[in-house]
Order: sequence, then structure tokens, then C-alpha cells
Amino acid sequence: MDEALEKKLRELVDRHEIWSVLLRYARGIDRLDRDILRSCYHDDAVDDHHIFAGTADDFTDWALAYHGEYNTVHHHGINNHTCELDGDDAYAETYYTFIGANRTPPHLFSIGRYIDHFQRRGGEWRIANRVCVIEKTFDIMETVDQSAEAGNPQYGPLRTASRGRDDLSYHRPVKPRRPD
Repeated sequence: MDEALEKKLRELVDRHEIWSVLLRYARGIDRLDRDILRSCYHDDAVDDHHIFAGTADDFTDWALAYHGEYNTVHHHGINNHTCELDGDDAYAETYYTFIGANRTPPHLFSIGRYIDHFQRRGGEWRIANRVCVIEKTFDIMETVDQSAEAGNPQYGPLRTASRGRDDLSYHRPVKPRRPD
């Protein structure tokens, strides 16, 4: 393989591994899975997350406790992403969309960006430092619940989501309902 192609391949692999960390972060926090969420950070990482700033361990504990206490379900969508690679360092800006169904309305819709410094240590990319920039939040008042969660027949039988390892996403292999 020529040197230019090898360099491009290394860059593609690095970008893919960094993107995989971001997706793993969203899954870990939404499933309230401490092991997955914590695996996204180096041990000495700091996360400055608007109302919280602290170590990776402290952030993980705080985030899972916060979402467990205030939300019945929540989703972190990972969107636009740019990443500048510089050897074993990478600087990323990743847009997110957050939706949280609170135990008591109003519910929350938030948009913003993660500004991350990633580092590759021991061959593995993880977050070294993060600042969460919240650009806008919206309170959502619930008037009529026509969702699948409420058992609206237009959505068919409900597959219940779980925040933990009993969620369907952990089942291997996944077992769908059989067609009628």
C-alpha cells in the first residue's frame, strides 16, 4: 500500500473510532448503563456539562442519577460532526438533540453541541475533556398523549423500552414478534 493511501486509511479508521465513542456515549447514557457511558472517557477526563463540571467518574454518576430521578425516558441524538485529527489528539464539535420525558411536565427538548478533546491512548480513542454547549432549551407541555407509550392503537402492540440491561437492544439475537 502506498504512503498516501495508508495515511487516508488511518484517518478514516480514526474518525470511525471517534464517531463510535460518540454513539456509545448516547447509548450508555440513554440506557443508564454505567459501564458503557464510563468507557467513553479517559480516567483523568473532565466533563463540563452546563450545571455540572467534574471528573469522568463523577460525571457518569451524576448523569445517571439525574436522568434516573427526573426522566422516565430520554434520547440523546448525535447529529452533525466535525473532527480535526492531530496525531493522537483530535478536536471535535458534535451537534446533539436531547429529548427528555420528565416525570412531571414540562418535558424538555434541548439542542446544543459537544466540544470534545479526544486522545488516543494505548491505541484507543476516548474523551479527554468535554464542554457541553447548550444552545436552546424548550419546555414541552403535554396536552393529549397520542403516543405508542399510551397504547394508541394506530401504533400497534407496544414494545416497552427499558433503561438497563433488560432492554431489547441487549438481547442476542433479537427476537421479533412472529407475523400473524
